[in-house]
Amino acid sequence: MSSQTIVSVLIPSLNEEKTIGSAVRSALEGIALANVPGEVIVIDSSNDGTRKMAEKCGAIVLTVPRRGLGRAYIDALPHVRGKYVIMGDADCTYDFREIKQFIEKLDQGYDFVLGSRIKGIIEKGAMPPLHRYFGIPVTTWILNVLLRTKFSDIHRGLRAVTLTSLKKMNLKSQSWEYASEMVVKNGLLRLNSAEIPIHFHKDREGRRSHHKRTGWFSPWQAGWINLKVMFLYAPNQMIVKPGFFFLALGLALILMQVNGPFTVGLITFSASFMMLGLTFSVLGLSCIQMGFLAFTFSGLRDFCENRITKCLRQYFTYTKGMIMGSAFFLSGVVLASTLIFQWHSQNYKLAFIPWYVVLGILMIIFGIQIILFNLVYQTFLLTGTFTSDFGELTRKKDESL
Repeated sequence: MSSQTIVSVLIPSLNEEKTIGSAVRSALEGIALANVPGEVIVIDSSNDGTRKMAEKCGAIVLTVPRRGLGRAYIDALPHVRGKYVIMGDADCTYDFREIKQFIEKLDQGYDFVLGSRIKGIIEKGAMPPLHRYFGIPVTTWILNVLLRTKFSDIHRGLRAVTLTSLKKMNLKSQSWEYASEMVVKNGLLRLNSAEIPIHFHKDREGRRSHHKRTGWFSPWQAGWINLKVMFLYAPNQMIVKPGFFFLALGLALILMQVNGPFTVGLITFSASFMMLGLTFSVLGLSCIQMGFLAFTFSGLRDFCENRITKCLRQYFTYTKGMIMGSAFFLSGVVLASTLIFQWHSQNYKLAFIPWYVVLGILMIIFGIQIILFNLVYQTFLLTGTFTSDFGELTRKKDESL
């Protein structure tokens, strides 16, 4: 079968003896309905009869330590033989018999296909109101804003992806947040994605969901770590773009007073607004620098590289950085020092601070920031503390544990 396998269905399980049999049979039936060769792989961390039941029903069982839902998918990846991967839960809240429509989408050239409970049918009692009307909409909206996507449900437990795309995603998340990481990296990689409606069923009688087993705080924890992944894996949207916005706004507030203070309606633009502009400008440059460090040293380069960061990475050398920082600093000193002469010429009183003095102060700060940033950046490069292969080093460390 290995040379003919088209689809691999991955089902993580943790003490799902009551439902794993139905889940495996449903997956096998779904493969048969799709009329493609396939396999069902159960990634099991149970201490009950889940393994025996899964094997009895025809699944390949991969026994792994209990390290989280996301980690289960990472552990299964080397054992996948199909060119398409279907990922779903073992609790039977999703119907694997629907995978035919996922496979059809992948056959059409899509790389990543997600099932949507919001667009589909949610069985009465299957989803708490807090999840349906707050958790899912809010976190989905945040991700759509960050990545300019149009998903309706980013947390569904039934999804399909080509094996090639799954490997490109290079998943790192160990727990519930794997779902958001996949969607974020799908957006960063600009994969061809689709969303299809699915059914969402309530838990089988006698089964308690993992959220209920863990406690009332479990859904909140899942939501929090999913937000963490969205923010950390999108430095361009979370750090760099806001940085350019604040930098532009700050410079505008300073330079707009070239001809002195002026009034627009009830607002007078004077020294206080220039100080605000100085603050925004410093914040903006700091964001841009931190975003550049994130791009370069976090292992996100393959996902987030753009023209600006690529240019900086190629041409920002130690010498150029020191020259640039020093030039900013010295130019700022020249501009800011004129304040002393004006202060003296006006009998040690100043009616207002000229715009070029504030600009000089800003250039002094920029010069110091650039020099310090250059030292930190070059130190990391010199010592090899962080590299573009950071993700690979992390994976090897995990495997050695």
